[in-house]
Amino acid sequence: MDFWSRLIAGTSLAPAASKKGSDNPEKRLARFKREYSQLLTTWQRCSNLSKDHEAADDIYCNIQELTGALNDESRRPLPHPCIAFASTKQIYISIGKIATTSYNEYIIREAVALFSTLIESEEESFVQNDAFAKSLMNLLVRITGANSIRLGRETEVEVVELSFNITTKIRLDPDVLPAWFTAQHRDDNGEGRNAHDKFTGKTHKEDFPLFYLLIDYIHEEGRIGDFARTGLLYVIEAASNSVDLEQWIVESDLATMMATGLGALYGQLSRKLVIDHPRDELPPVLAFSDYEHPHSTSEIVSSTSPDFQVHMETFLSHLMFWQDVLNHCKSIEVKATLLEHFQVIFLQQLLYPSLLESSDVDGGSSVAVLYYLRRILESLDHPDMIQLILHYLLALPDTTTATPAASRNSVSAARKRKSLDLATLMATQIADTPSTPALFNLVDLILGSLRSQNQQTISVTLQLVSVILRQHHRYAVSTLLRTSQIKTEGPQRPVGGHELEMEFLLTLATDVGGDEKFDEMYENHIEDCKNILEGHSCSVALIAPKSAGNHAKYPGAHASVPGAPRDIRAHTIQRGDPLLEILQDIFKTFFINSVETNLSLTGTIIDMATCGFMHVEGWLVPDPKRYAYDDEESDTGVEQILADVLELGAELEAQEQVQIRAMKKAQRVPNWSKSEVPEILTILRKLVDQVAIYRKEVPRFDDLLQQRRDTFQAAASVLSTPIPIPYGRRPPRSSFESPTPSPPRPSAFDALAQRIFPDLGTPSRSKSPRGRRSRENSIRSLNSGFGFSTPTSRGSAPPPQFPMGTETPQSMPRSREFSSSPLRESESAHSRGVPASQAAAFAAIDQSILARKVGLAVAKEEMKPIPFPDLRAIDSGESTAQKESESNVEPTGDDQTSDGETQIEPTLASVSHVLTNVIMLQEFLLELAALIQVRAGLFGEIKFA
Repeated sequence: MDFWSRLIAGTSLAPAASKKGSDNPEKRLARFKREYSQLLTTWQRCSNLSKDHEAADDIYCNIQELTGALNDESRRPLPHPCIAFASTKQIYISIGKIATTSYNEYIIREAVALFSTLIESEEESFVQNDAFAKSLMNLLVRITGANSIRLGRETEVEVVELSFNITTKIRLDPDVLPAWFTAQHRDDNGEGRNAHDKFTGKTHKEDFPLFYLLIDYIHEEGRIGDFARTGLLYVIEAASNSVDLEQWIVESDLATMMATGLGALYGQLSRKLVIDHPRDELPPVLAFSDYEHPHSTSEIVSSTSPDFQVHMETFLSHLMFWQDVLNHCKSIEVKATLLEHFQVIFLQQLLYPSLLESSDVDGGSSVAVLYYLRRILESLDHPDMIQLILHYLLALPDTTTATPAASRNSVSAARKRKSLDLATLMATQIADTPSTPALFNLVDLILGSLRSQNQQTISVTLQLVSVILRQHHRYAVSTLLRTSQIKTEGPQRPVGGHELEMEFLLTLATDVGGDEKFDEMYENHIEDCKNILEGHSCSVALIAPKSAGNHAKYPGAHASVPGAPRDIRAHTIQRGDPLLEILQDIFKTFFINSVETNLSLTGTIIDMATCGFMHVEGWLVPDPKRYAYDDEESDTGVEQILADVLELGAELEAQEQVQIRAMKKAQRVPNWSKSEVPEILTILRKLVDQVAIYRKEVPRFDDLLQQRRDTFQAAASVLSTPIPIPYGRRPPRSSFESPTPSPPRPSAFDALAQRIFPDLGTPSRSKSPRGRRSRENSIRSLNSGFGFSTPTSRGSAPPPQFPMGTETPQSMPRSREFSSSPLRESESAHSRGVPASQAAAFAAIDQSILARKVGLAVAKEEMKPIPFPDLRAIDSGESTAQKESESNVEPTGDDQTSDGETQIEPTLASVSHVLTNVIMLQEFLLELAALIQVRAGLFGEIKFA
């Protein structure tokens, strides 16, 4: 009770006598003077503090007492005689000299604490005092210099924290700057300095020693690096209030040191890299495939190496510091100087040469540089840095723009001199450069890497393409993609054609096979596609409410440097696009591709179709201009009806008749000509046909496929999160997550549309994958017009996985009967008392099937699965290699088929690997259908009349 009474009363816990002495300002001052006098006496009597330990201990105690007295007094009401005495007698000068010559870390640390206390006292204007600033900076420079003692980590943190506190004062009060920065006007026109000196800048550190102290620590990790980087940001921000400081920063070596520091960190990254996953954290989607951990050596580093991860994070953190500097910099001249050095020193001298010199045959240098570039583009969002990187690497044409008039002529002249010095020095170093982006740019590297035989090279290249398409789509138009501008306005695809597209994709997904949870799986894809499309940077201009006469433009901040791409407009991919053709070639070997390659491949296709300005007609879905109908009707019939009704004087009835006629016309289901169907849909159909062949050749294929899907769901349930897929792409949720449905998450756009148009139904709001009634003529058009077959058991009825009408999934017949699984038989047998040895035998049969090899023999125009080995001889003494050699397709001596088509040696993959890729194919089909459906509703791509 006594404790709380004293606490409430605000009294001290110290003894009464001590409290009385502390409350008396005169006694506090007398005690302070006595401690200071003892400090000076001890220092004057000692000739060498570094060797006299007794004197050093006494001095340390004296400074500690002085610091404690100042701290205590700063928290008491006025007057503050000790602080006033410290200012009048300038005790900081003596204490600074003592700490500088002591070479004792304890004394140095206590002296830093005393200076920090005086600054935080905010009295006597210590922070604006020239003598105080000079004494403090002399101390800090001496103790952090090359010839000083090695300070402990905590002491270094306190030194940099003190420097940061000073920059905070400078940022809040520009009048503080003159005490710490003195712009000495020197008569120096560059005479006597060589090109290197001009390039590095005027290193007059005595003008602003605090600035260079912070630069020395910006590469550090932890609190010390955070203090240094933030303090430097405050100084650069303060340059907008001081012409002298702005010009000094431009002429200093700040830009040079930052660019060379970034280059040094980039140089620490391994030249050769393989992408790997920790052995104890391998995702199930990779574990149930033919994934093998790549081999790493002293030259080829694994991405899971702790040292590599530290180097990578350090490099990216410094890259983000560059971005922070540009965001805080309000000076146009300082920003332009930084960007010039970033381009010349880092881009032209380091990043581009590493891309140019990379190779796919030297153990992973292509993987390394493509991976680094992807991480760089993923991390950055500053428009100027993105503009410099992609404009240079993609060899975009330069555009001349008017440079904003500089309000400070002296600063502008200094920047021009700096730019000239930089260009002069770099011209001598790049004279022997064999190539420039004008001859070999990033597009050439990407296209060449996608044709590689190395699966990792293909995978990392696809991930780089996805990042550019997803985050910097405007740079991909007319560079990575050959596009043509769309000049027509309004929706082009009729609702009948859209229904046929959805019917086609969902039928393919159904033909792959599986359980009856496709409605739930498809709803998950719908939600994912909503988030992807609404979150795309280009979508804001299309879905945001616009006032009358307001045309949509590309949103977001634009780069201030010249050469940025123009505002993005409606466009589509041309036929014969090299990138799309390569992606389609990779799709042809989908089942034997690595899982990582297929994840990256499907992600790239989705990213190509995510932009709202990218029209999917012609390359992803058939072009409506080339639709053909069984019952061709001319518009003359509509005009005749209108004319007849108008003669009767019934204008309203005429309009109704015309509208009804137009709606019926839009609902007609077209016939897809095989020549007009996009190649990617043809490939998807052939892949599904291959699944049917696998189903015939592989014993109990359907059971094994369902077991694999159940395994993924069980693994996701244990982890309680989706399976971690590397490189930032969000995987489809349905086959990898628990089947328990999640509550719907309506987007803000959905709620707004529902409030405005409560009766409007859009294609993207369907509650079923089918979304609408099945049509007999649409199935017939798929069979006859496209040349693809549909199982006859299906007829005109919808697939049982997508129930419609009032029938329930339980009441509808299954399209095929699955054979019983030995695993399930073993479970039931075990419950009936069957010996465990028999159950183990059933499991061994499954494992032997999963381990056997299948593959694809790719001919000129078609893809044929290799016949599966005869598993009926599984218990015989034949070796696995012998069985495979007997079962595989063997080319003739001249590598020609009986039809004269060139036969490529097939690549084999295990049945387990194929099963995983089959599930991925089904997920991609559902995802693609969901994307087209959500796009139709979100961007208004379907016309109903």
